[in-house]
Amino acid sequence: MNFGSLRLDLLHGGDLRLDGSALFGVIPKVLWERRFPADDRNRIRVAAHCLLVRGADFTALVEAGVGDKWDEETRERRSIAAGPSLAEQLARIGVRPDQVDALVLSRLQSDHAGGATVRGEGCAVRLFPRATLYVQSSELDRARAPGERERASYEPENWEPYAEAGRLETVDGEREIRPGVRVTPLAGQAAGMQGVRIDSEGRTAFFFADAVPTSAHVPIPWLMEEPLYPIELIQNKKRWIDQAAREGWLCLFEHDPDVPWGRIVDGIDGQRRVYPLPAAQREFP
Repeated sequence: MNFGSLRLDLLHGGDLRLDGSALFGVIPKVLWERRFPADDRNRIRVAAHCLLVRGADFTALVEAGVGDKWDEETRERRSIAAGPSLAEQLARIGVRPDQVDALVLSRLQSDHAGGATVRGEGCAVRLFPRATLYVQSSELDRARAPGERERASYEPENWEPYAEAGRLETVDGEREIRPGVRVTPLAGQAAGMQGVRIDSEGRTAFFFADAVPTSAHVPIPWLMEEPLYPIELIQNKKRWIDQAAREGWLCLFEHDPDVPWGRIVDGIDGQRRVYPLPAAQREFP
């Protein structure tokens, strides 16, 4: 998609199945299963979308998807289907992994960071050797010393190779990491979660990460299970969704298998909903 002076491309970082109650929290199943039918284990299909942002002198990737380093038990339990690799998808649009110079991760959990590294000889190696990985410092601290509840969600092999190579840079708060590409804190599911705002020639796109993981999560009360900071998450959702709807932003929904991006609009019934845009949209109007 042409986006002002920038180019945006959706990449597919894999599919997996998550427990529906984990994705929708206290929202009754009778409401969410209309959009996301569950299997006999109450799992629903979700995606792990990534976004490639290209400017005149930079190539940045937002998120790295699930990757392919999973053991068989986890792969079966979460029904992980990686599909074409990030390297293969980049090649289709004429980009090599060593041309990516910025890798932005909203979180360091494996469904966001798994594709940042690949299997080498006896260890994981960086898929993007020239990229600097950007993450909030509080998220890195948490990933390196996780609590019992989340320990299984973090795999150091996904990010430590960047740190060891001097290619991991922490951010505290909001910061422009490339021209028109700005990370911004989105405390809610975790203290160190970050979103990504992209601005070019009067157009704005916003990558909501797990704050609004699917288009069904646009209503403010629709939250994922047990956010660590629910009040902050509600405040963040209201702030960014209000502005996105008012100003006609392109909104990205990382885990929505059917609506990866679109515009948030106000319906005649007063309810906000998403007007989907085709994944192959050529130009953002």
